[in-house]
Amino acid sequence: MAHTPDSKAVSEAITTDVAVIGGGIVGLGIAWEAQRSGRNVTVIDPSPATGATFAAAGMLAPVSELHYQEEGLLELTLASAARWPEFVAPLVAAGHADTGFRTTPTLVLGADAADRAALADLREVQLAHGLDVEQLGIRQARAAEPLVGPHISCAYRIAQDHQVDPRGVATAIRVQLNVVAAERGRLREEQTSIRRNAVALLHQDPQDSRSRVTGVRLEDGREVHAGEVVVANGLGAPLLQGLPEGLELPVRPVYGDILRLRVPAHLQPLATATIRGLVRGLPVYLVPRNDNTVVIGATSREDGSAAVSAGGVHQLLRDAQVLVPAVAELELLETTARARPGTPDNAPLLGRVADGAGRDIPGLIIATGFFRHGVLLTAIAAHTVRQLLGDITDLAWERFRPDRFSPALRPSGPTPQETP
Repeated sequence: MAHTPDSKAVSEAITTDVAVIGGGIVGLGIAWEAQRSGRNVTVIDPSPATGATFAAAGMLAPVSELHYQEEGLLELTLASAARWPEFVAPLVAAGHADTGFRTTPTLVLGADAADRAALADLREVQLAHGLDVEQLGIRQARAAEPLVGPHISCAYRIAQDHQVDPRGVATAIRVQLNVVAAERGRLREEQTSIRRNAVALLHQDPQDSRSRVTGVRLEDGREVHAGEVVVANGLGAPLLQGLPEGLELPVRPVYGDILRLRVPAHLQPLATATIRGLVRGLPVYLVPRNDNTVVIGATSREDGSAAVSAGGVHQLLRDAQVLVPAVAELELLETTARARPGTPDNAPLLGRVADGAGRDIPGLIIATGFFRHGVLLTAIAAHTVRQLLGDITDLAWERFRPDRFSPALRPSGPTPQETP
C-alpha cells in the first residue's frame, strides 16, 4: 500500500519533471538524457557513483562480452555501443576531457592450448553473428602491444570493442546536470541532486499501488513530486515501498573484485588497448587509463561478501601477469569489491510496468538489473527512457521489460534469450 504523505512533507515537497532514483552511471545517464530533452530532473541517491560505477572498468565490449546462450542480449549491446560516441561527445564538448572514451581496439589472448580452443569456439559463434574478430599471429599481437608475454597461445583483435572511464563520465554528468539546471534557473543544486535515500513511491491513489506514480518519498519524510519516476537504483530497487503489487524484480548481488595499479614511467604505456584473455579457463582483463593507471579485473562470485577477496586479488594478479608479465612491476593503488545486480536471464529490467489490465502504469519506468553490462548499456538505457518519456516505445526492446518475471501483471512472453 502506498504511503499517505503528511502536511509537513507536502509543504517541503520538491517538484520536478523527472525523478531518477539511483545515481550510478545508468541513473545519471538517464537523468542527463532527460535533461537534454528539456525536462527538469532530480537525481536521488545518498552517495552517487560510489557503487558498481566506482569499481567498473568501463569496457564497451559487445563482441568480446558475448556469452553462450546470451545471444539475445547482443542486439541491445551492439545498439548501445553504437550510441556511445554520440552519448559522450556533448560531455567532451562541454570541457570534460576526462571521460576516458577511447576507440582503440580490444586484444583478446589465450594462455594455453585449452584457452586457445575455447576462444576459437567462441570466435565461431561471434562470426556466425556477423561480428568482426580478426585472428592475429603471436608476433603481430606483440608488435601491437610489446609488453604482451611471449608464451601466449593465440590472439584476436576486435576493432569494435572500445572503453570509457565510468568514474570520469559519472563526474562529468553530475557537473553538467547542475550547470544546465542553474542556467535554466529551474532548480538549485540541492534539488537537482538529493543526497537522501528514496524509501517509497507515491501514487495518485494512495490505496492503489497500480495507480499513476506521482513521486517519491525520501527517508527524511520529504517528498519529490514528479511527472515521471525512474527506478534505477540497482539492488535497492526491490526494497522500495509502493512498488506495483505483483511486480517481481528478481535482482541478486554478484560481487566482483577489481584492482587499480599505477604504471611506472619506464613501462608507459603498459598497453594502448584493452587486453582481455583466458588463463587456464579464467577470464581476466587489463584496461589502460589516460592517467597511466591500469584496471585489472574482475572476479565473479555470489558468496554474499562485500569485502575484497584475498583469493580474488591473487588470482587477478597471477593471471594478468601471464598475459602481461610487466604487471608484476606496477604499483598497487586500490582493491575494490562491488556488487552488480544480476537477473535470472542476465538481461536488464528496462521499461514500463503493466497494471494487470493490459495498460502500463503511468509515471513509472524501471531501469535495473544490468549485471556486468551496466556501463556498456548506459547509452541505450538513457535513449530508451527518453523515448518512453515521450510516449515512444521501441518494440525491439520490449523483451527486456521489467515485468517479464511478473505473471500477475502481464502474460508471459519471450525472454531476452528467445526469439520474440
